[in-house]
Amino acid sequence: MESGNLEYKTTEKFLVDLKKEFGEDEKAVKVAELRKLKQEGRIIKEFIQEFRRATRGSGYKGRLLVEEFKREMNRVIRRKLTEVERPMNTPLI
Repeated sequence: MESGNLEYKTTEKFLVDLKKEFGEDEKAVKVAELRKLKQEGRIIKEFIQEFRRATRGSGYKGRLLVEEFKREMNRVIRRKLTEVERPMNTPLI
């Protein structure tokens, strides 16, 4: 892991090696799992279910959790959500 040259074909393999390297810190493992999560081509409902599962035990709450969710979701959906949050004529503060 220290060389940075390893690639993992599955999240499970990555998490096993992470546990070996850093111990059984469940919160760190959950955060790593959460950070690897991407919506990609899945429908939003499936992504939300997996995101909820991944967040349990991560320690992420409030705004941090919302920002992580938006970061991992499909770029087109994220843009639409941003437009709804801040209509085009609303100035940035």
